[in-house]
Amino acid sequence: MLRITANPYQTFATQGEVAILAERAGARDAFSALSFKEIMKSFPDADDFVSEIFQGISAEGQTLQGRVFEDCGLNGCNFSEATFADCKFVDCTFTHCNLSNVMLGGSRFSNVEFIESKVLGVDWTRATWPRVAVGAPLQFRRSILNDSTFSGLTLEAIVIEDCKAHGVDFRDANVCGGTFSRTDFRNALFGKTNLEDVDFSGASNYAIDVFDNRIERAKFTRDEALSLLHSLGIELVD
Repeated sequence: MLRITANPYQTFATQGEVAILAERAGARDAFSALSFKEIMKSFPDADDFVSEIFQGISAEGQTLQGRVFEDCGLNGCNFSEATFADCKFVDCTFTHCNLSNVMLGGSRFSNVEFIESKVLGVDWTRATWPRVAVGAPLQFRRSILNDSTFSGLTLEAIVIEDCKAHGVDFRDANVCGGTFSRTDFRNALFGKTNLEDVDFSGASNYAIDVFDNRIERAKFTRDEALSLLHSLGIELVD
């Protein structure tokens, strides 16, 4: 086991997990157990990071300004309360990271994946999004997204799988073609949301008004889908 000293969410990561990330990013070495400020001191002229591994990085409350991360793996890093100002993340994977209450400040995300990470209280409307996106811009797997907001955004094919999404705001959003399977949507907000072709199979605790949302061709587990009848004013009896 490899000890990750700068991560309050996941204290240990296996050698295999780090090896997988390193192989994915194609990097020989990893930046580890450093603060982002220390990394910037070592690379003062580096605005772009391509195919790098960041392991156990501590950037809590820090500001990352104008940095570009492409095909990077970030494992066991703490970005809680940090500010991503005009940064760009392309084809990156965050694993076992803490990004709670991150401020996005015009940053851009394309094909970015969050695995077993804390992404609480993030206002994704503060990021900059393209008018036309190819593929899923964001993928969340086995992560916690509580109290975040995607209100009014067009994020077609977004993946929120095996997650906790309590109190997440999807009002006026377009998430058609998304995958929301096996996610807990307790107290999540749906209103005038485009949910066409969204896969809710195995999802739970959602409250969706069929008259106020577009749900054509959406997929629901049979038992949980009974909750959709509440908006019809129907009383179910045995």
